[in-house]
Order: sequence, then C-alpha cells, then structure tokens
Amino acid sequence: MSSALNVFKKPLKLFSTQPMTGFYRDGYCHTGPDDVGNHAVAGIVSDEFLDYSAKQGNNLRAAGLTGGCRWCLCTTRWFQALEAYRNSELGPNGVPRVDLDATEESALKKIPLETLQAFAVKSDGVNGK
Repeated sequence: MSSALNVFKKPLKLFSTQPMTGFYRDGYCHTGPDDVGNHAVAGIVSDEFLDYSAKQGNNLRAAGLTGGCRWCLCTTRWFQALEAYRNSELGPNGVPRVDLDATEESALKKIPLETLQAFAVKSDGVNGK
C-alpha cells in the first residue's frame, strides 16, 4: 500500500493492476526520486492519445496499452496533450481522462487542480470496476 497522497491530500487510491501500472509497477501512481518523468497522473488513455504519445517518441502500445486502459502517465506528457488539444492539434478525446483519487498530489506542481478536474472521471474502483 502506498503512503502517498492524492490531489485532495487523502490516501492515494490503487489505480490499476490490469495492466499493472505505476513507475514502481505496484498499481499506484506514486512517484519518488528515481521517477524523473513524474508518473503521477492516473489517466484513462484513448487511441487518439496513444497515437499522439507515439508521435512524441513514447509508444505506449509497445507496453500492451489500448484505448480505455488505465495508466500512470508522466505529468509532462499529459500536459503536452492538453496543450495540443488547446492548440487544435488533438481532439477532445486526445487528453486522457483523470481519476483524481488515484492521481498523486505531485502532479499539482505542473497542472492546476482545476485543469485536472475539467478532465476528471468518477472514481470507480481499481481497474475501472
């Protein structure tokens, strides 16, 4: 179990074990000093985002991801997708939806809570069940 806190300063919720996600591959989107990418955003990826990420040099499909998968995303990559959407380079589905209860508070260093809330999904348990 993680001792990290989510964006609401409550205990971080387990996000996904199918596929096993997180920098530490323990199902949590918590980070540490070795995680230079800050894999703190609990995102539900779309095919459009996966295409975008691959074009940026990070082919998440190689890790077995498909549209609808739950994955701990690099804070910067999520923010880049948001900026691409704002610049009309991505459609609205290109920005992964976010499970705020499973997103570590460190994401707030780069992304305001209000922005994450605009893309939030209802927290519905581990693996979306």
